[in-house]
Amino acid sequence: MPDYVKVRGHQIYSYEWSNNGEACVLLHGGTSQTSHWDYTVLPSVEEDFHVYAYDRAGHGFSADQVESYHFKYQVREAIAYLEEVVQEPAHLIGWSDGGIIALTVAIERPELVKSIVAIGANYHFSGATPIFDSWSISDEDREEYARTSPDAPETLDKKIAKMHEIWKSEPDIALSDLAKIQCPVLVLAGDDDVIKHSHTIELYEALPLGQLAIIPGTSHMVPKEKPTLMNAIISQFLEDLSYPVTKAPIRRTSNQPG
Repeated sequence: MPDYVKVRGHQIYSYEWSNNGEACVLLHGGTSQTSHWDYTVLPSVEEDFHVYAYDRAGHGFSADQVESYHFKYQVREAIAYLEEVVQEPAHLIGWSDGGIIALTVAIERPELVKSIVAIGANYHFSGATPIFDSWSISDEDREEYARTSPDAPETLDKKIAKMHEIWKSEPDIALSDLAKIQCPVLVLAGDDDVIKHSHTIELYEALPLGQLAIIPGTSHMVPKEKPTLMNAIISQFLEDLSYPVTKAPIRRTSNQPG
């Protein structure tokens, strides 16, 4: 059952699906919340993993905090959540900003991360197409915000504007830092994703243990557009985290049979 837990001195809304498996943490996208996507990705992990998720500060049921929309804050919050709530190394599945957070946690605290699935994530702010700057708030979004957020209803517009301004200069992760990640990483995106394909490929190729999946007929909303195909790919990735042995390796040559 979801409930509030204290992390870094403030309350955040946390979810937990009990199981005896290894820990797996779901990280939602920016200006989103856990309930917007947990149901789409749970089928790939809920039977075999002990799944956790939380609404980041300023998102969903969690109140805003000073600087909480900046990635530096969100990474510190994710590390604290892993240390204080999960209390063991975990597999991280992050969508959009959640994927960015997962990658950064693996760089800063590699001992906390067993594997990563990064869905529609960029490592640098230049990786997003210009259309990413456009946004609008529907009546349904306003109703949900008023119903769920501890913050005043009129703060929604300010939050959205602040996040879109931050996306103009964040994230800024060096490829050399991505190369330090030593856990398996599945880079997953839609074939019509808001993140440029060249950027997604650069991310994948920078990762020593990276794998790449581009799902056809989908956008940045791939978890909602083709969840069955996405979950099949995630499940297969998590079932065998050993480095792939392929029959005609081009990039993967260090562990292939002679």
